[in-house]
Amino acid sequence: MTDKPAIDRSAALEKAARERILVIDGAMGTAIQDRKLPPQFYAGKRFEEWPVDLVGNNDLLTLTQPGVIGSIHTAYLEAGADIIETNTFSSTDIGMADYEMGVLAYELNLEGAKLARAACDAWEAAHPGDIRWVAGAIGPTNRTASISPKVEDPGYRAVTFDDLAKAYGEAARGLLDGGADILLVETIFDTLNAKAALYAIEEVFEERGRRWPLMISGTITDLSGRTLSGQTTEAFWYSLRHVKPFSIGLNCALGAEQMRPFLAELSRVADTRVSVYPNAGLPNAFGGYDEKPNTTAGHLGGWAREGLVNIVGGCCGTTPDHIRAIAEAVRGIPARVVPKREPALRLSGLEPFELVQ
Repeated sequence: MTDKPAIDRSAALEKAARERILVIDGAMGTAIQDRKLPPQFYAGKRFEEWPVDLVGNNDLLTLTQPGVIGSIHTAYLEAGADIIETNTFSSTDIGMADYEMGVLAYELNLEGAKLARAACDAWEAAHPGDIRWVAGAIGPTNRTASISPKVEDPGYRAVTFDDLAKAYGEAARGLLDGGADILLVETIFDTLNAKAALYAIEEVFEERGRRWPLMISGTITDLSGRTLSGQTTEAFWYSLRHVKPFSIGLNCALGAEQMRPFLAELSRVADTRVSVYPNAGLPNAFGGYDEKPNTTAGHLGGWAREGLVNIVGGCCGTTPDHIRAIAEAVRGIPARVVPKREPALRLSGLEPFELVQ
């Protein structure tokens, strides 16, 4: 008996993206909250004597409650997700500093990717020929490289570019070592943070002598249509297009209804695939999300029919039921055609600039 040949997962992803709209999963935090875990579950046996309160450290559940995280991955696969994200949104030494767990950053990313990989492998074994992909999630950290957190000292920065690049590089290595198929730099509120992440990832690719698909997803923080660091959607794309990502997109902060004009602008200018995974509406007075699956799916299905999207899913407040409804809403609709844009000098500050004849 011979082993089956290994799948070229990057090539399979490219092929699938040409054939249909892909579905990414929904919120990890919402799924964890829905399980109402006892406080002691976060620390588990390994960290029960830890000097800092660990309740709310969702990424740590990868190590202390892997069965819970694995079951969430499986629920999203069963709902129709083609791509599942690792439970590593805050798994950098910077992101873990509040819990005094920076030393665990590599392990968290490694084990987070292994858990998602195991879920995809189990799905593929039970559904021969049905490929599912692991996106290694890299969040923005809780610090910004562009803006001072001190109103009285605008020149102050809480983090340096080099600090960010080091942290992101460690995360990327762990994710790839654990079996991630894609690296996803997401919820970008500061483009300089994203540039540090992409710089570090390019270094990792060079070290390893190959590239992996790279997804980028920014966050428009309010109806002004700008990221927290002030860029418009078009300027954001011009700042990052040099890395030739598999996709560029938007997620978080807004519900689908509020996000549409910014998605349309991104779809117009981006000469690569466009992803979108909005929140389940805007948060209510208690910080929860009330938008029903069919409402979210109705928006995303409409965008699919308009030819605006290549990858769809959900962010805060979305559940497997939302992803199931979204997958059904886009089934059979052709993916957005990536436009061919004439070469031109395109620059960006807070606003975009294009040099024309």
